[in-house]
Amino acid sequence: MPAQRLSVVVTRRLPEPVETRMKELFDVELRDPDTKMSREDLAAAMRRADVIVPCVTDQIDAALIGQAGDKLKLIANYGAGVDHIDVATARQRGILVSNTPGVVTEDTADMTLALIMAVTRRIPEGLAVMQAGEWQGWAPTAYMGGRLGGKRLGILGMGRIGQAVARRARAFGMQVHYNNRKRLRPEVEADLDATWWESLDQMVSRMDILSVNCPHTPSTYHLMNARRLKLMKPTAVIVNTSRGEVIDENALTRGLRAGELGGAGLDVFEHGHEVNPRLRELPNVVLLPHMGSATLEGRIEMGEKVIINIKTFADGHRPPDQVVPGQL
Repeated sequence: MPAQRLSVVVTRRLPEPVETRMKELFDVELRDPDTKMSREDLAAAMRRADVIVPCVTDQIDAALIGQAGDKLKLIANYGAGVDHIDVATARQRGILVSNTPGVVTEDTADMTLALIMAVTRRIPEGLAVMQAGEWQGWAPTAYMGGRLGGKRLGILGMGRIGQAVARRARAFGMQVHYNNRKRLRPEVEADLDATWWESLDQMVSRMDILSVNCPHTPSTYHLMNARRLKLMKPTAVIVNTSRGEVIDENALTRGLRAGELGGAGLDVFEHGHEVNPRLRELPNVVLLPHMGSATLEGRIEMGEKVIINIKTFADGHRPPDQVVPGQL
């Protein structure tokens, strides 16, 4: 399929260099204004395009894939996570799915440490006082947080991002522990100076900070449920820069309000942009609008991977970042 004849629909605005390159290579339909496509618009785009470029806010389920036209041959996802795409159904329909792995690893790990710092050192509380002009000067007992050095950090999910978080945590003098579907190779574990826990229950009960870095799959849905949250120390902090569905958000909110947890830093939420309003009321909770991968460099690199996947497909080859059900 010649690249110049390939029709591509992009569901959201992308960084200008990415859109410019797409215009040069493909018959591309860009999104303007930058709003989320309705389900009807998304279905229509999937009927008229050879390739669609969705992002995490687009729910491409079996019913929507069933409405796709015969033209659609590739879903080139703008992002690493594909839990919003029914990959198995797409495969049954002969539609390939690709993603952009490995691009936002460092950016997301940076944000994870930023959230850990923000919660444990009470940065938003200090910022609010300064912005309100209410600071009365230094005091020995004001805004005391916790020291990171020596704290036990438990990492739930030790993939690329989890390992990047571990490297940063070691630089802060933290003790790194982890739970993962598979134990790391001995040399990797030694390099990270990380302790593996086969039992997630045993790990979370002993950690000072828990960082959620696993993907959302059927097996990780509410992995941090009410029972496991109650296992955590009442002083412990939980941070999530992965997927909101991994934590039972209502149970987390109840635990925080009851003083059963020390705090939380959340960049992702169980119900997308709909955040439990009671979380906003808590001074020991830091909420961010899914900013983990929000660097210009990272977003451009994501777009470059999308372009490579489409161009490789257009040239008659398998996209280098093709996703298959066995990977999920």
